[in-house]
Amino acid sequence: MSRSREWLFEKIRQAQREQGLSGRALAVRFKVSRNTVRKALASPVPPKRKKPPPRPSVLEPVKGFIDAMLREDVNAPSKQRHTIVRIMERLAAEHDFELARHTTVWEYVKKRRPEIALEMAEGRRFLEGMVPQAKQPGEEAEVDFADVWLDLAGQRRKCVLFTLRMSYSGKAVHRVYATPSQEAFLEGHVEAFEALGGVPTVHIRYDNLKPAVKQVLFGRSRAESARWAAFKSWYSFSAFYCTPGEEGAHEKGGVEHEGGRFRRKHLVPPPEVDSLAELNERLAAIDAAEDARHVHGRPTSIGFDFEQERGLLRPVPGDGYDCGIDLTPVVARNGRITVRQCYYSVPAKFIGSKVRVKLRANELWVFDGREVVARHPRLTRRYTYHDILDHYLEILLVKPGAFAGASALAQARAEGGFTKVHEAFWAAAKKKAGDREGTRMLIEVLLLHRQLPADALVTAMETCLRVGSVSTDLVAIEARKAMEGTDAEDAEFSSAPPEGDEAGEPVADAGGARVISLHARRLPPDPRTSLPDMSKYDRLLTPVAKTRQATTRKGHGA
Repeated sequence: MSRSREWLFEKIRQAQREQGLSGRALAVRFKVSRNTVRKALASPVPPKRKKPPPRPSVLEPVKGFIDAMLREDVNAPSKQRHTIVRIMERLAAEHDFELARHTTVWEYVKKRRPEIALEMAEGRRFLEGMVPQAKQPGEEAEVDFADVWLDLAGQRRKCVLFTLRMSYSGKAVHRVYATPSQEAFLEGHVEAFEALGGVPTVHIRYDNLKPAVKQVLFGRSRAESARWAAFKSWYSFSAFYCTPGEEGAHEKGGVEHEGGRFRRKHLVPPPEVDSLAELNERLAAIDAAEDARHVHGRPTSIGFDFEQERGLLRPVPGDGYDCGIDLTPVVARNGRITVRQCYYSVPAKFIGSKVRVKLRANELWVFDGREVVARHPRLTRRYTYHDILDHYLEILLVKPGAFAGASALAQARAEGGFTKVHEAFWAAAKKKAGDREGTRMLIEVLLLHRQLPADALVTAMETCLRVGSVSTDLVAIEARKAMEGTDAEDAEFSSAPPEGDEAGEPVADAGGARVISLHARRLPPDPRTSLPDMSKYDRLLTPVAKTRQATTRKGHGA
């Protein structure tokens, strides 16, 4: 094992101090020269080794020419600067120099390019760099969008993560939206202000997002969209717009880092959710739990620092801001409306008329007056559609043959609304009454979904299938029994025997369920003990023998 010179010097000095050995003896014991012994006795710190003079580089004759090319690149367009190959070509053509290899030129350019850029900056009396900032509680925040992928309702989709981060405490609010639309931009602010309990008092930093900025003017001046200007006025805050491009990202570095950190920590692997509302509930819980997290370099937690600025925020207005936009499309003959080149179904009774639509960040609402008659998830890809089977049931009653191939049926199957129980009931109804009438019977059952809970109807259909009945009336009664918990003994039984029961008794399955008829009525018991004697009245009905037959005609006497 090799020993350091410091260790050798310490041993030489120790041997001379404890044993009094001479320089010759010390040199023999430690197998070094007497010159090394003299250096060790003179100083405990070994003198630094002398470096050999640097070997002259093969590029010495042309370094000035390469530097001149790199200085030209400082003010040249970014895509028209010298590459290593181009530098070598110019050295060979203009200076007849071909001695250097590609790696040698690359290493020199890699070292000199930043040095020359720095020299040029010094000539302009400014340098590039970052200056640490001290933020005051409750004054500033930063906002940004970040892309995120989700498994939404079984499909991989690209959405956006909205992040608002308080500059002082690092407290952040995260929400996921279908698109980076203006509705999502505004709704994200509203959600964040409500979660924080206030609005920053000075300004919020933004890059030049399209939902807010229509045009970048000189300096930090921007032409803002009308709705964004009204939204800022509603919540009484100002916007600070960063420099366009990559340089501006450093002016709101806190939220740039926060969006990436949150995505890597909490959205990897891509979460599997049925709706964005479900995911945003998860994110709200995560935001609350992260109050215990410490930002790098701070001794106190995010929650502790946020308590200092919570009371300094400007109060949120009592009246909420409507972030959606109102549209009035016409319902086409196929029962759909077109909104932002996407198609949504509405109830068939509105075909040919205008409806009022509220387009929100993640949803689309259809109104009839003040009543919401349809709700859809917001679609993001052009020419896609979202149909609800219930909207077409009245049409399908007239055209039951169109039921099997309806796009709304395919979507209901994919979303789980049309269950295996529905499929089994449909098959049993078609087997009993034929395709056309069997499909109508199923549609009548689907119409019951408007008044009765889906779980109760599914339970009712299972009960009817077990006893071999496909009557819509029986499904309705069994659904009400399942919904209200009604005992079978309290129900009204049919006097007519059900299908397959010749004894006239209600059919009971293995579990004791009894099937009843909607049209049956049980009469109250007769309170009389015996029936009255009707013989006197029977004599009045006995026919009397005719003694004479008189015919009276018009104009003749008796």
